[in-house]
Order: sequence, then structure tokens, then C-alpha cells
Amino acid sequence: MPSVPSFLPSCDPVVLQSCGLREGTPLDAIDGVQPGHVAEPVSPQALTELLAGASRDGASVVLRGGGTKLGWGRPPRPVDLVIGTRLLNRVLTHAYGDLTATVEAGTPIRVLNEALRRHGQWLPIDAPFDEATVGGVIAANDSGPLRHRHGTPRDLLIGVHLAMTDGRIVKAGGTVVKNVAGYDLGKLVSGSHGSLAAIVDATFKLAPLPGASTTVIAAFHEPGGLVQAVSAVSASQLEPTAFDVHVVAASRKTSSAQADRPTHSEGADTTYRVLIQFSSTPAAIDAQVEELRRRMATADSFTLLAGQEEADAWRGQTQGVWESPGSVVRASWLPANLPAVLSLLDELAGEQPLHLTARAGIGAGLIRIAGNITGCAAAIKGLRARPEVMGHVVVLRAEAAVKDQVDVWGPPGDHQALLGAVKRAFDPAGILNAGRGPV
Repeated sequence: MPSVPSFLPSCDPVVLQSCGLREGTPLDAIDGVQPGHVAEPVSPQALTELLAGASRDGASVVLRGGGTKLGWGRPPRPVDLVIGTRLLNRVLTHAYGDLTATVEAGTPIRVLNEALRRHGQWLPIDAPFDEATVGGVIAANDSGPLRHRHGTPRDLLIGVHLAMTDGRIVKAGGTVVKNVAGYDLGKLVSGSHGSLAAIVDATFKLAPLPGASTTVIAAFHEPGGLVQAVSAVSASQLEPTAFDVHVVAASRKTSSAQADRPTHSEGADTTYRVLIQFSSTPAAIDAQVEELRRRMATADSFTLLAGQEEADAWRGQTQGVWESPGSVVRASWLPANLPAVLSLLDELAGEQPLHLTARAGIGAGLIRIAGNITGCAAAIKGLRARPEVMGHVVVLRAEAAVKDQVDVWGPPGDHQALLGAVKRAFDPAGILNAGRGPV
């Protein structure tokens, strides 16, 4: 009989053995904090037993899917146990006639879509990380350019099973799109960052794979051209699958060797691009591209992409912000506020280079802030200091020294009491997410 570790005295040792319980290593570190132990349950029942034991014994837990977002959130308190879900990786059902699928939480989105593709369907979530899992994208409510047409994971979720810290597995929603049974716990855990419960499996509504697609990239030398183009598309009858902007605002600070070069204020160091994808039949795509060309007649360049070039362009749009150093924040704004957003980025880029990758029609996106720790913290504070321009500004990736200067979730608001009450109802012992979440 295996021995029971001292931090989980009430947990069944057989369950612990089946979960491959081992000591944590530096490779398991969460934002620099090495966990005491790691377990990977092979069944929902084992996952639930681990959570219940940790709750009874007061052991702090962090849930891990593909490990692609372990640096998100506040720096953790000491972590007793990481529970990984990579062995919960089955596609349980695919009702292709109903365009739904139920899949375990540890399944990578990439692997799921490979299975769905055989029936001409997919889950339209474009996570920027290849190993991102179903449970991870729900927990972070993470989305990319496809959000314009298909919404976030929260919008695609129609049913969920959750492992609770009291030892229960609860179900919410159903397996068909019109099912409304039970409380909408799926929407509640979407964006909860693993602080309420562990996702066991999820049921999604799917979409047919498009027959064809084309992407247009229109570039502008001035922000006014980009704003005009975005407004023209938003006011049109065009139906893009993705509608993004990409802005690189460089620092005004120049070295002595650069003193004779144009300054940022003259527009030489800022680029403005609109990326629009159409997915439909070839004839419908051609008609929409021609309408778009007419509405973007003032663009400095107008490029059409298809095939691998198109795929590479969107991969760069979703992954590029993560492939270079710097802090990454997620922000939101009213779409009509885009001119003010660009003006604010220009103002803050006086200290740090800023890269904006955003959903133009929704008013949400990512901002990468390159530079030193003091400058990154100052830029984040600058974004938050203008609530009439920027809405919720959350730090996703940052060095520990930056997180020491700014709370990743922002100043507490009126919603904190409600979030705290929900947290206490779901996780009364407060074991989940080791203090990293918004409550």
C-alpha cells in the first residue's frame, strides 16, 4: 500500500498512486514558484477525490491543462499540489448531425479539431498556443480573431461537467444547443482561471468548415486612414469571419545616432494595418472583396492572401504578440473609441514601444509593452488611468517585478464582493488557484 503524503493525510493512497503523484520540479514552476507535488488523474472520479482531499486538508492547488498560461494571474502563494488534466483527453461524443461535441478538459484544441475535421466540422477557437486545452481556454475564456464571427469559448459552450472541491461532480447545460436545463455554471467558470472548480468535460456547438477563405490586409501610414477604414467596414453589410487591426507604436526616445531620422510624431515609426478574412463560397468571397476594395480605396496597400500565406498571416496575428519579450495586457474599449485608443497608445509609446493586436469590430485585444520594468509598469498604469478610453485592463504576462508594482487584475471594483461570495460558495476552503485569481 502506498504511503499518504503529509500534506494530504485524508486522501486515499490508492487514488494518489493512480494519479502518478510525484514531487514538483523546476519544470513545473508556476510564475517562478515550484509546487510541492504534481498529480495527473486518469479519471473524473480521481480528479474529484484529489480536490476533496485537498479541500479537507487545506492544501493549495493549481489546475494545469497544457501549461500555456501558468504565468497568468498574480504571483502564487506556495503551491502544495498541481493537478494536471492532460490524461483526461478523450473526445467523448461527436453528434455531427447536431453540430455538437463533448470532450474531456485535457484535450488540446488542435487535437480536437483534427478529429472533427473528418466530418467537415470544427470548434472555431483560435488559441495562440498549440498545446492549449479545452479546459484551459474555457478557464481563461481565451479567444482570437475568430471571436468576431463565432464569439468566445463562453459563447460556444452549451454544457459542462465540473469537479467540485466538496467531492461532487455537477452538470450544467446539456448536449444540444437548445437545452436550458440547470444553472449556467459553464458561463460562470468561463474566465474564472481555475479558481472555482475543475472542468471535467465540456460540450460545444460546432461550425461547418468553410469551403474557401481569403484574407485582405490593408495598410495605412496614418491612424486616420485606419479609423476611416474600420468605420466603413463596421457600417457596411460585409460579413467577415475575422476583422482585426494591428498597430505598432514605437518609442519616441531616440539615440544620438538616430537623431537625424524622422521622429515618431512624424508617423515614420508607427504602422497601421487592418486584416479581414472572408469565409464562404468563392463567388461570395469575390463579391465581398470587391466591395471592401471600394470602401478602402484610400489604403496605401491592399493585399489578398489565400492558402498557406493566409494561414501564416493569421498565425502571426495570434501568436506574434507572445513571441517577443515584454508585458502583455488584455484590454477592452467601445469600438467607437478606436481614435482615442490609438491616441492613447501614441501618448504612452513616448516611454515604451507598444504593439496592439485587436478585434476591430468588438473593441478588445492585446497590447504588448516592451522595455524596462519601470516603463512597463508606468504604461500599464497609464492605460488604467484613462477609463473613459480603456475598459478592463488585465495583465496577462509580466515579470514578477512588474507585478510587484501593478495588480494584474486592476484596482478592486464594485464587483469584488460578488466575486468573493461566488468564490466562497464554490471553494469554501479557498484552496484553488493559490491566490492568483481575481478574488
